[in-house]
Amino acid sequence: MANLAAPAYQHTPQLAFQRLLDVLYTLRLECPWDKKQTMESLRHLTIEELYELTDAVLEQDYPEIKKELGDVLMHLLFYARIAEEEGQFNIVDVLNAICDKLITRHPHVYADASANTEDQVKSNWEAIKLKEGNKSVLAGVPKGLPALVKAYRIQDKVRGVGFDWEDKRQVWEKVEEELAEFKTEFNIETTEAIDREKAEGEFGDLLFSLINYARHIGINPENALERTNKKFIARFTHLEQKAAENGRKLQDMSLEEMDVYWNEAKNLKK
Repeated sequence: MANLAAPAYQHTPQLAFQRLLDVLYTLRLECPWDKKQTMESLRHLTIEELYELTDAVLEQDYPEIKKELGDVLMHLLFYARIAEEEGQFNIVDVLNAICDKLITRHPHVYADASANTEDQVKSNWEAIKLKEGNKSVLAGVPKGLPALVKAYRIQDKVRGVGFDWEDKRQVWEKVEEELAEFKTEFNIETTEAIDREKAEGEFGDLLFSLINYARHIGINPENALERTNKKFIARFTHLEQKAAENGRKLQDMSLEEMDVYWNEAKNLKK
């Protein structure tokens, strides 16, 4: 068996890539766990690896990004290897297909089309996709995406064919309109039971408009919300730790007492 740890493998991207292929193919033949895997069994593990990668990106943790990129790349090659064993395609087919796709989708680089702005590039992309057989501009939005991410992708997709607000002030006016409708329909002062289905619909409209405004001012709403999640977790963890240090249980403390530690956590961050 070849020495797959040999430094010679690491000198060029091509050799390093071949090293990973050799390692993966060897494991597929000799490791009981690797031999057992199918595309279906890998699916949930791949999703987990992608989330770990995005966490590392948000933290700007480059050593972790490097590690997670390796994990994701290994998964991609694993799928290609399984497909090769089933006689469907191999990694060479995958690499050539994405190269062909990128060249076709960038006629402003590889042909004589013109695109001087990001919007022009996206417009060209959507036109090309429709020529390739996509029946709808939205056909490329995965059904399984989380709702917040899906809303952002939907808005970005239709923007590529010109279906978008011209001015961010118009978008904010829509946010205010949706908020006013929600407040009117579900006034916090009312004691009447609300129509849950209608409430969800109105709240969804409000969220959709907020996501749209975020897109217009260059904010990725998924990243923004995840940063807030992390900030909340850090502050609440501090609250728990301080309460424990003082022999207190959160369930026995008043909200005012907990706020002392919460504000302390905010000031520590500053």
